[in-house]
Amino acid sequence: MRLANKVAVVTGGGSGFGEGIAKYLAEHGAAIMVADINIDGAQRVAQTIVDAGGQATAVQVDVSQNDSMQALVATTQQTYGKLDIFVNNAGICHKNGPLLSVDEATFDRVFAVNVKSLYLSALHVVPVFRQQGGGVFLNIASTAGVRPRPGLAWYNGTKGASITITKSMAAELAPENIRVNAINPVAGDTPMLQQFLPGEDTPETRQKFINTIPMGRFSQPLDIARAALFLVSEEAAFITGVCLEVDGGRCI
Repeated sequence: MRLANKVAVVTGGGSGFGEGIAKYLAEHGAAIMVADINIDGAQRVAQTIVDAGGQATAVQVDVSQNDSMQALVATTQQTYGKLDIFVNNAGICHKNGPLLSVDEATFDRVFAVNVKSLYLSALHVVPVFRQQGGGVFLNIASTAGVRPRPGLAWYNGTKGASITITKSMAAELAPENIRVNAINPVAGDTPMLQQFLPGEDTPETRQKFINTIPMGRFSQPLDIARAALFLVSEEAAFITGVCLEVDGGRCI
C-alpha cells in the first residue's frame, strides 16, 4: 500500500476527477476526506470507498469560504488525527464563449473557487503541515493555463494563476518538507465537459475537440488519479514545483 497510514483531503471529490482521485488514493491505502459542496455526491463516493474496504468520510465544503475551509481541516484532524495530503481539485468554469459574455458575478465565482481556494487551503493547511514536519499539496490546474484557447479567457486565467501559485508555494515551502505540485489535465469526460465545449454538447462538437488531442481522446478520471498517486506518494519525495501535463499531447 503506497499510501498506508496517510490521510488525504480531496476537494470536489463528489464527481469527475475528484471522485477518481479519491477512489484511487483510497485503493492505495489512504484514508480519504471526500469534500464537496454537493454533499450527496460526497456521501456517494465515500460510501463506495467504504464498501470497497477503504476508509472515507464525506463532508460538505465551499472551498471559496474561509470558515468552510477552516472547518474542513479541523474536521479532518478530529476524524483521522492528522492530515498528510491536500488535493485542491474543486473547480468550476464559465460557459465557453466570448470573453465579454461572462458577467461579473460569474467571473467572481470562478476566481473564488479556482484561485481563492488555494489561498484558503494554504492558510489552514500549512500550519498543520508545519506542526507535523511536512505534507503534500496537489493542485489540479489545467492545460488551459499552459496553452489557452479562445472562449475560456477567464477560466484560463484561473488555471494560469494555479500554476504560478503552485510553483511559488513550492519554492517557499520546500525547506519545511512541504511539497507542492500540480496536474494539468486536458478536458475530461466529466460533468464539466459541456462548459468547455463551444456551443451545444453534440458528438460533432466533441469530435472537433478530440481532434486537437494527439492521442485522440478526452482524459479520464483514472488518468488523472494515476498521476496524482505518484505525485503525493513517497516515490515523488524529491519532486516539488512540478506542473505535470496529463493531456494526451495537447500541449505539445
